[in-house]
Amino acid sequence: MIVKALFPGTFDPPTNGHVDLIQRGARLFGHLTVAILNNPGKNPLFSVAERVEMLEEVTHSIENVSVATFDGLMVDFARREGASAVLRGIRAISDYEYEFQMALMNRRLAPEIETVFLQPAGRYSYISSRMLKEVASFGGDVTGLVPPNVLKRLRGRVSKP
Repeated sequence: MIVKALFPGTFDPPTNGHVDLIQRGARLFGHLTVAILNNPGKNPLFSVAERVEMLEEVTHSIENVSVATFDGLMVDFARREGASAVLRGIRAISDYEYEFQMALMNRRLAPEIETVFLQPAGRYSYISSRMLKEVASFGGDVTGLVPPNVLKRLRGRVSKP
């Protein structure tokens, strides 16, 4: 049986922590869909189309990974995709509290879909897209924290104050 899984998120921008989880998730599941939430209320730095492009560039060599977008409830999208698992990354205790609540709500909404938690590699455990955008906006060097294609776009998008 091939287990299909989703790795949902905003990925604004994709980080090396995300890439680590995608690579490891691809080894665990028969197919992994990186599912980009279209949530304009979060005031994203990159458009959904740009995030799709960046993620497709970094995952193109992983045969069982695809990139898609969704609106609305993740469990509804998971059902449409035929996914029976959701992959979520947990960096810290604060992530766990939020993710645990989300997993319980998702279980209530879709008991047939399991949530699988993975910790990112230690060298990426402190990275968040929000923090990277802030550091880059003040001219800080985020080399090695995002894939090279993302770094190029990030540098082109943010400017020093």
